[in-house]
Amino acid sequence: MQQLKICGGRRLVGEIRVSGAKNAALPILAASLLTADDLVLHNVPDLADVRTMLKLLSGMGVRVERNGTDVTLNAGAVTSTVAPYELVKTMRASVLTLCPLVARFGTAEVSLPGGCAIGARPVDQHIRGLRQLGASVEIDHGYVKAQAARLTGAHLVTDMVTVTGTENLVMAAVLADGVTVIENAAREPEVVDLCNCLKAMGAKIEGEGTPVIRIEGVERLHGAEHTVIADRIEAGSFFVAAVVTQGDVLVTHCEPRHMEVVLDKLREAGAQLNVGADWVRVRMTGRPKPVSVRTVPHPGFPTDMQAQFMTLNCLAEGTARITETIFENRFMHVPELMRLGAQISIEGHTAIVQGVPALTGATIMATDLRASASLVIAALAAQGESTVDRIYHLDRGYEHMEDKLRSLGADIVRVNA
Repeated sequence: MQQLKICGGRRLVGEIRVSGAKNAALPILAASLLTADDLVLHNVPDLADVRTMLKLLSGMGVRVERNGTDVTLNAGAVTSTVAPYELVKTMRASVLTLCPLVARFGTAEVSLPGGCAIGARPVDQHIRGLRQLGASVEIDHGYVKAQAARLTGAHLVTDMVTVTGTENLVMAAVLADGVTVIENAAREPEVVDLCNCLKAMGAKIEGEGTPVIRIEGVERLHGAEHTVIADRIEAGSFFVAAVVTQGDVLVTHCEPRHMEVVLDKLREAGAQLNVGADWVRVRMTGRPKPVSVRTVPHPGFPTDMQAQFMTLNCLAEGTARITETIFENRFMHVPELMRLGAQISIEGHTAIVQGVPALTGATIMATDLRASASLVIAALAAQGESTVDRIYHLDRGYEHMEDKLRSLGADIVRVNA
């Protein structure tokens, strides 16, 4: 098992480039199942989750060619419509193959997902919507088994805002007969990016980025070329790292319009920001001011930035409240931050963070993807050496993070435990 060794207390200075968005790339890779033609993608990040999705698609008979951040997929000769537990258990986004398989091939057998410790995240909304589109769906020995001669458009209203649920149902609807309307749809930029890719493939979609998406089904989709959007969570993580190390960092190839609420909170913390069309410069002097946040679906404060802002508040001059409304188990990083000297108490779904003048190095353990980023950021600011265990969580969503941080002056190295 690999670890990160970090000697903290160094000010981060320099320029860093953001990679493609994991949460946009995964559904778009799954969308390759919707056509027999080539789907050519650019800006695909080199991440463990992406490699898992490509392995899953390859096992189904999809031809996969990768050259750096460019990926070409061809699902013209699919040999299997099964997503096995062995792969799905490591990454819950594998469930995104369910609806494309049913929509194009009329059948799918997808293991119930795993791959995350932050909460149950059930797929009931996916299943209910697929049934409303005319599929027969059953759960059998841990697998979702679905069949439909051809899906038929329907009016769908999800019980909750669900990003993967919205993405899956959009992919089901693009090849369904008639019109599908999805109400209470997720508005995240990653959902919009998937819809833009599908429209390039010939899908007829309106309303993406709003709570109501309208899809007019088509007979078939064709090949296309698409560039994956920048990862707003990776960019936000680097912003916070610059703040807690009192650094000066230029983050390039990002999309500031996707991060307005995060940028506003950084300004509230006292950071100096210069914002361009595709770049943000973050400068910080002194300790940050406390910033209270409450996670809500987009365009509100993202749950995927909650842990990073908790680290920021650990070093703030004052007290902040962080309320998590999306996932029930997303405070597992709290005990690890406390090992570094943070002062945090939990009241239900709210963490009360009393800032301290400094953190001190310790051995800490990543518990999930975003928690791992918050711990790395905390270790960068802490005095002395820290060891971060279980960094395979980090590799699921951050492309070569230690290399990027080292380019900014961080003392960080990956070692085998």
